[in-house]
Amino acid sequence: MGKSKTQGMGAGRKLRNLRREERWAQKAYARSQGNTVWNLPMAGTSQAKGIVLEKIGIEAKQPNSAIRKAVRVQLIKNGKKVAAFVPNDGCLNFVDENDQVLICGFGRSGKSKGDIPGVRFKVAKVANVSLLALFKGKKEKP
Repeated sequence: MGKSKTQGMGAGRKLRNLRREERWAQKAYARSQGNTVWNLPMAGTSQAKGIVLEKIGIEAKQPNSAIRKAVRVQLIKNGKKVAAFVPNDGCLNFVDENDQVLICGFGRSGKSKGDIPGVRFKVAKVANVSLLALFKGKKEKP
């Protein structure tokens, strides 16, 4: 049997509560209610372009001991500043200050990965050239 609406004289509270829960499925309602994905730096998108402000080294969490190479990036779309990890050994040399970079998530739904505290994004492209292609020597930075 199908699920139907509650009926009767005393059904008001149940109908009101069901309606309140179902409204969150509407994109416009969820967006207007504040703490949603649109308040996050990337505003619900998978990738974003930004300008490199500075190169930084982030100490790994215990028990590891390393300085993870990262960059501070100011996003073009909304001006928010985020830290982005630079993957692969020596790839920080391809990234300069004031370069335009494309950053994407780590694939952990907005959470930081591994022993890098507070870093939720990684650099994918520098000056519209893939960081992996630069690393492998297949392309050169313009």
